Amino acid sequence: MMLSAKSESDITSLAPSSPSRSPKRPVYYVQSPSRDSHDGDKSSSMQATPISNSPMESPSHPSFGRHSRNSSASRFSGIFRSSSGRKGSRKRNDKGWPECDVILEEGSYHEFDDKGFTRRLQALIAVFTFVVVFTVFCLIIWGASRPYKAEINVKSLTVHNMYVGEGSDFTGVITKMMTVNVTLRMNIYNPATFFGIHVHSTPINLVFSDITVATGELKKYYQPRKSNRIVSVNVEGTKVPLYGAGSTIAASQTGVEVPLTLNFEIRSRGNVVGKLVKTKHHKQITCPLVINSSGSKPIKFKRNSCTYE
Repeated sequence: MMLSAKSESDITSLAPSSPSRSPKRPVYYVQSPSRDSHDGDKSSSMQATPISNSPMESPSHPSFGRHSRNSSASRFSGIFRSSSGRKGSRKRNDKGWPECDVILEEGSYHEFDDKGFTRRLQALIAVFTFVVVFTVFCLIIWGASRPYKAEINVKSLTVHNMYVGEGSDFTGVITKMMTVNVTLRMNIYNPATFFGIHVHSTPINLVFSDITVATGELKKYYQPRKSNRIVSVNVEGTKVPLYGAGSTIAASQTGVEVPLTLNFEIRSRGNVVGKLVKTKHHKQITCPLVINSSGSKPIKFKRNSCTYE
């Protein structure tokens, strides 16, 4: 076994002098394993570490600090070397640090941004394509529904009451007054094969010499596809002043005959694809007729008796 490089006289010289001479205290040495023992070498070296009983002789004293640091550093370096020796040698960089494997991510942030932009662009293209296709589909359906117009046929007019006589208007002017109460019957047919229609009319007027003497209206209703319906509308007017036009009305033995004109418009609307695709049609109808105050039979209209525009 090897002893420390320092001699016994040098170690004892570091101890403080005491006023009374005392016998020399024995010095003990502790053997610590060398850093080479981990490498499998049977040879070992001894490193002396003095053990003393006084604070001055303690290893924490500054005179032994360098020795303690060197010993711990040697032990640490020996362990590091042995562990590295077991695991295998590692490559080191210029500064002596072991190199580590770096995991490289595929692609860059710019590539991710490009992919996000491409996905958004594809989504916009898909939405735009859907809108275009749906619009074309709606236009085709709308074009296919245009020929299906409601067919109207005026059937008859029944006179319930008609009176012409003298009277005064709300200002007190004396003139002829007319009262009319009739019922109009019509046949409405929906030829559409895949949608129903909503039907209503503008005011149905009985006109005498540009004066409306009676009026009525067909209320809105729904008519299914490929269906036929007969509707009745009450048209009436009470004490309507005729002013100068009343002078042309002459009474006869069979009663009073008054030439009138029936004028109105039928409107229809079909919701082909919900409320997105609609088809609208209107038909103006004009029927001239003569009403006799004494007649009780319905006035029937032929197909060519009225104009349908």
